[in-house]
Amino acid sequence: MEKKGALIPLILAALAGMIYFMIVTSWEQSATKTYETVQVIVAKQDLPARTVLKEDLVEVVNMPRKFMQMDGYEVKSPSDIRLVSNLVTQVRVPKGNQITQSSLMSLSPEAGLSVKVPPGYRGSVLSVDHEFLQLIKPGDRVDILVTFDALMADSRKEKVTATILQNVLVLGVGINLGQGMSASQAQAKKGTEQNLDAFSEKGVLSLALNPNEAQYLALATKQGEPTVVVRGLGDVEMHPMEMASFRKLFR
Repeated sequence: MEKKGALIPLILAALAGMIYFMIVTSWEQSATKTYETVQVIVAKQDLPARTVLKEDLVEVVNMPRKFMQMDGYEVKSPSDIRLVSNLVTQVRVPKGNQITQSSLMSLSPEAGLSVKVPPGYRGSVLSVDHEFLQLIKPGDRVDILVTFDALMADSRKEKVTATILQNVLVLGVGINLGQGMSASQAQAKKGTEQNLDAFSEKGVLSLALNPNEAQYLALATKQGEPTVVVRGLGDVEMHPMEMASFRKLFR
């Protein structure tokens, strides 16, 4: 009995030690979380709504984890800053504010075509056959030809084809503006395009044109039948082009 009586204080002391250790460990973990710092992505300058994010528009800063917003972007490696590249701000993000997932949207029709138009250019839309659209991707370069009835010197009309625009940048193909998409988003986009195709024989090609080129494309769609030809990757050269006609071909 005496031995059992001596063991009880030892057992209680051990239990008290364990409880104390658990309390201290829990406090240390809580303190670590409180004072732990993380790297987050913030705006390097004031970002208006519908700004397409590039790496030079944001920066990485250190801050206590407790101040990081729930849907903020934590940077664990240098490449993580690319997570926000080509996303579009839905609202104004002041300089120094965290970039959050809820403040961004993908580069898509929801963001509008204007976010893709380079400075000094205009976004122009041209109707083309759906089958042709499947062969073109945003970022490709194309030439625009127009076939029309030309009035010759002898007052005779002759059908000719002229290349009116060269090295034109494709901004978008249908509703694809070149945004990065997950598999589920790609499937949803495909379903949307199929629904649109069912109601129209043609789709749209979005092009970047300077103001003068935009006028000529508008004229071409009214005066004749435009045709789009795709350039090879990296081909940006401009060449003088002679109008084509069957009379010249068989002369």
